[in-house]
Amino acid sequence: MEDKQKKTLIIVGVVVVILLIATTVLFLLRGDSEDPGQEPGTQTSVTLSYWGLWEPPSVMQPLIDEFEAANPGINIEYSQQTFSNYESKLFTRLQQATGNEEPAPDIFRIHNTWTPKYYSYLAPMPADIMSVEEYQQKFYPTALNDFTAKNGNIYAIPLEIDGLMVFYNKQLLAEEGVTEPPEDWDSFFELARDLTKRDASGRILQAGLAIGTSRNIMHSAEILAYMLALEDIQVMDQTRTQISLNTPRVQRVFETYTNFAKGDNALWSPSLRNDLEMFFTGDLAMMIAPSWRAFDIIQAAPSIEFDTAPLPQLLANEEDIYYATYWGDAVNRTSANPLAAWKFIAFLAQKEQQMKLYSNASQIRAFGEPYSLVELNSEMLNKPYVSAIAQMAPNMRSYPWGDETLVNSTINTAITDIIEGRSDVDSALEDAEAVINATIEQTNR
Repeated sequence: MEDKQKKTLIIVGVVVVILLIATTVLFLLRGDSEDPGQEPGTQTSVTLSYWGLWEPPSVMQPLIDEFEAANPGINIEYSQQTFSNYESKLFTRLQQATGNEEPAPDIFRIHNTWTPKYYSYLAPMPADIMSVEEYQQKFYPTALNDFTAKNGNIYAIPLEIDGLMVFYNKQLLAEEGVTEPPEDWDSFFELARDLTKRDASGRILQAGLAIGTSRNIMHSAEILAYMLALEDIQVMDQTRTQISLNTPRVQRVFETYTNFAKGDNALWSPSLRNDLEMFFTGDLAMMIAPSWRAFDIIQAAPSIEFDTAPLPQLLANEEDIYYATYWGDAVNRTSANPLAAWKFIAFLAQKEQQMKLYSNASQIRAFGEPYSLVELNSEMLNKPYVSAIAQMAPNMRSYPWGDETLVNSTINTAITDIIEGRSDVDSALEDAEAVINATIEQTNR
């Protein structure tokens, strides 16, 4: 009996030792992957996929490194996407991610007009990341309007602000004794007519302003949207699923726009090269485009001396109205770590980080992404190319199109049909309204 008891005790002792060793090993392994101060099973190491657009890794990585150092366990994998197919690729990935068919990025950029189409695929900004009141104080009014969905939630934080502005050839304006474009609508177009030069047959040799067509104007649909905004025309209903284009007020705006390219006294012609090419060669005095077109001009025509100015205004309006076109960073609704993703976006939006991003980008091009923070407005004033943004940003607005690609394409088709005589204004807008509504009543639900 004593021998059996001894053997039993030995076996029990061995088992206890093995269990102690196993427990110790598991504890040590767990210590490598978990924070002892957190609940059991909570991972502290996460990896977030971040799709960018305009900035190469060399611009973004220093800020990513800084964030990761301050937030151990959160890793950011940044990749710069190609703009040409970005919207279709992103939307498809987000749709597929809801069915676990294809991984989608955790963080990505959306255009300020996309919110009605995208918000059902996005994670709303948590209140503990930033309250609505704080958001309203930090960013321009257009950001709150653009990135707030009809359910009242905010879905993106802007790291930049941008909008349409006037690009002007300094030399051509100087030849007319002018240093910069006038701010009021009538004087602006009077100057545009003075700057338009023709040959003996009436053909335009030098255009004062690119306006009136769509095929040879890069931002024609946005210019027309700016003109609608100037008239304070609300073309979308509150549900953001219906658009009203075939109304007397909208018809008048389309007529005004297309008339600039009609008749013997036209400012522009459908037969001219596109506005960028004309500007490159010094044959266009003024054009309307977002700030980033400056990079195209500098690269293609470094000898052209140019600057930018705010869009002209109607003197009858009580306040200035400008057109916003910019981007914000959003979070995938199916992300496994949405709070960490929002934490990173909020970090990038801080004053210090925006200034570093601008500085980093300025090492590789003329200027960085214009600051989205109101408190940094003065940093852009009196600086080439971006000063106009600082002046316009407080009064920028846009339309919540949702499917901006479709809307712009349809507006451009209507413009072309009117200019080329295939449709009158009434018929062109009736067709455009039907095409747009058939899509956005589905995409903007």
